Amino acid sequence: MKAIRLLLVSFFVLCVSTAEVIADKKYGNDCVVDQGFPQAEDEVLATFAAIGESIVLGAGLGSDSEYMDDLISFHAYSRKFTEFNHGRLWNGEENEESERMVFGEVVDENGVIQFAALPDTLQVAIYCGNVANLTFISDFILMMGGNEVTINNLITLLFVKTKGEWKIVHEHHSLADLTP
Repeated sequence: MKAIRLLLVSFFVLCVSTAEVIADKKYGNDCVVDQGFPQAEDEVLATFAAIGESIVLGAGLGSDSEYMDDLISFHAYSRKFTEFNHGRLWNGEENEESERMVFGEVVDENGVIQFAALPDTLQVAIYCGNVANLTFISDFILMMGGNEVTINNLITLLFVKTKGEWKIVHEHHSLADLTP
């Protein structure tokens, strides 16, 4: 039994050491904090623009419109997906239901007047080329029930690159305090 434990521990140490060597050779020790990934940053920003486009084009066209399907396709729903919103923790199913309802049903047809970030707040941080943290203060102007509504939220979107595409694996929304 001791021999089996020793073999398993040795195998585990070998696997961890090998993984660290491979990571160091590919990116070096600074891939998490210091290294830049400009191509990945451009890809994440293009993905964010595509998310905005699906919201703008699908506003008020129903929760099952092709645009809402496009919006949902930017998410990697799994047991690991989480969203913090309205003081609650939501899972992927709740996130999908909310996004389809808000942008497909609650927002008036053609009701996205502006989908933007407040100036100088949009930031993208890429980690080791396959994880991205996009943060901004939203400057969304939506028409809801014939009324213009401005949404200024602190938003974090955590992306992971999977099968060549950037997918959202976590969202965090909270009210922004814009008072000076």
